[in-house]
Amino acid sequence: MLSRTLTTKTLPFIFNVVDLIAVNPCQPPLKALFSTHIVGDKPVLVRDFIHSALYHPKHGYFSQRSRSVGVLDAAIKFNQLQGRKAYMKHVDKIYKQSEISWFTPVELFKIYEIGGGSGTCAKGVMDYIMLNAPERVYNNMTYISVEISPSLAEIQKETVGQVSSHSSKFRVECRDAADRAGWENQVSPWMEVWVEKQHDRETLTELYKPLEDPLITRCIEIMEFDENHNTQRSGMLKNIWSKVFPKPRRCWLPTGCLKLLEVLHDALPKMSLIASDFTFLPDVKVPGERAPLVSTKKDGSSTDYGNYLDAKGDADIFFPTDFLLLERMDHYCSGWLKMQKDKSSKQGKKRRTLTLDTSSFMEEFGLPTKTRTKDGYNPLLDDFKNTKFYLSVPTHNTK
Repeated sequence: MLSRTLTTKTLPFIFNVVDLIAVNPCQPPLKALFSTHIVGDKPVLVRDFIHSALYHPKHGYFSQRSRSVGVLDAAIKFNQLQGRKAYMKHVDKIYKQSEISWFTPVELFKIYEIGGGSGTCAKGVMDYIMLNAPERVYNNMTYISVEISPSLAEIQKETVGQVSSHSSKFRVECRDAADRAGWENQVSPWMEVWVEKQHDRETLTELYKPLEDPLITRCIEIMEFDENHNTQRSGMLKNIWSKVFPKPRRCWLPTGCLKLLEVLHDALPKMSLIASDFTFLPDVKVPGERAPLVSTKKDGSSTDYGNYLDAKGDADIFFPTDFLLLERMDHYCSGWLKMQKDKSSKQGKKRRTLTLDTSSFMEEFGLPTKTRTKDGYNPLLDDFKNTKFYLSVPTHNTK
């Protein structure tokens, strides 16, 4: 796994706007001073909230942080560096002397409490850890209360919320702990997640609605295409597969990427596409499949948030790419996947696609001899292990 110092903004993203869907749990209200600028009197989709947090012309992260994406003053002279240790030391110096975001590994653990009552136990445990444990332990903990009573769930959130820093680390799941389906297994319909203000006008909370957004609906359709239309998979195999890889309770969908691909395929149906991004991000605290890393930097050190609602225009929010889903969306937007599914008359063409590790791509198309150090270490080939390239070209083959 690549050190996060090297993976912050080295490659372009294609998944920079997503939507969140979930099974309807009870979620704690979260403080966000930026809420008055992003969320008005009506709730907004998570996709629009994140877009404003990043790109709002006055309050967004990329408006306030003009140097969030760095440019080197001079090219690194790799052939003058002894090896990996010297390279890492040089890069670390660059990051510390600039406003570019950089990251360090963190520790993360979860506590489950079943039947939390009034929340007194949860608050006591979190108070103790805050006062006595190493700071990194408290900053990166998650405390989950499994509570069947909605009224008690609200009381627990109020009790724990007496200490403001606890709120982002605590959540209540309104369900029966004795029901096996509730433990990381998807049984209820997907729901859209919106962001709205609470009555105090300074607190944000999540609002769950039935699926209506067309982008979200299409993205779920693509994501679940194989599951719903693979007639060769037996019922027994489906059951085993669902137990080994249960559906998540929260899932981040790349609706921004889907929208971009739809526009590109409509405007440039014969385009050749090259995309690169992270395949995974280390130390992500935000829950959910394909969840983003939410990070800010101040005085040379970085802070990773445990919730996207904590972003107040001072934090970058970026996501890993599911390259299998990207390929499926590419075929869908070209018209081919849809044609195969519903036999529509749209004459889409299947595309020839290829996903490569960054090292393989650079070996084939780059100039790795230019980035080799004295002892043979080559960051262009040896690092960026959590990144890939996606290549897609048109073809007339529809079989």
